[in-house]
Amino acid sequence: MQPNNQVRFVRNEIHINSWEWSMLKISLSLMLVATAAFTSGCASVKQTPVALSKAVDGQAGRVGVVMTALPKLDTQLPGAGCLLCLAVASVANSKLTAHAVTLSYEDLPKLKGDMASLLRKNGANVTVIEEPLDLKAVPDFAAKGPNIPSKNFSSLQQKYHLDKLLVIDITALGFTRAYSGYLPTSDPKGLFEATGYIVNFKSNTYDWYLPVNIVKSADLNWDEPPKFPGLTNAYFQSLELGRDALLRSFVESAKPVTSPQAKATPTASVSVNVAPVQTAVK
Repeated sequence: MQPNNQVRFVRNEIHINSWEWSMLKISLSLMLVATAAFTSGCASVKQTPVALSKAVDGQAGRVGVVMTALPKLDTQLPGAGCLLCLAVASVANSKLTAHAVTLSYEDLPKLKGDMASLLRKNGANVTVIEEPLDLKAVPDFAAKGPNIPSKNFSSLQQKYHLDKLLVIDITALGFTRAYSGYLPTSDPKGLFEATGYIVNFKSNTYDWYLPVNIVKSADLNWDEPPKFPGLTNAYFQSLELGRDALLRSFVESAKPVTSPQAKATPTASVSVNVAPVQTAVK
């Protein structure tokens, strides 16, 4: 059956011309692969957060610090469940996605070095692993259970003579927009998604595990193509919030400061160590 040159979804004013329809069909095979990977990932049991119980200092042995390659900036479309729904949503947000790829990572590439500096400040013996970590190339760990890493990092342990390994895994950057099938249920928002964790090779367990999911709304109107200034600002704010959330555990584990100003600082943010950081800022 040949599609009409234009398909119109009245409720959300989505128009698809013949060229966009062709692009939609090309996308379907890629969407199938992505959906299969997403579904298999959802089947696994989520690791609960693990608080950093003590400072990572000179007693910790040699600590490696490694980070995955930064992901491509993109627009996530959770809730567009079927393949056609996902393809239609991708076309409807194509201008936003095209803008996302033009944005910078700001200081995010320096996060690994910043983590290492905080550890050294506490007296830790730190080895920074320069090459990006490819988690897909790391074999799965045979044992399963609470607080047991899903990946076997023994090759890095042996190569760098490590006692512990701090991993920074940044999984999604850019924008996110919730959908219900074909229809958007939210405005687009800035997105930062990552996980930080420390693997203790002596016990083969996590010394620290912190998922971070920052979702930041635009302060004003978001729908201002092609530059989307409101959403662009929201993205950079989510970047800063996410980066700070990962660093905070190690700032808080540093030697206490006893100045009056430090004593007056609110302590509510300490809960970041024992629960996932899930911030939705409106």
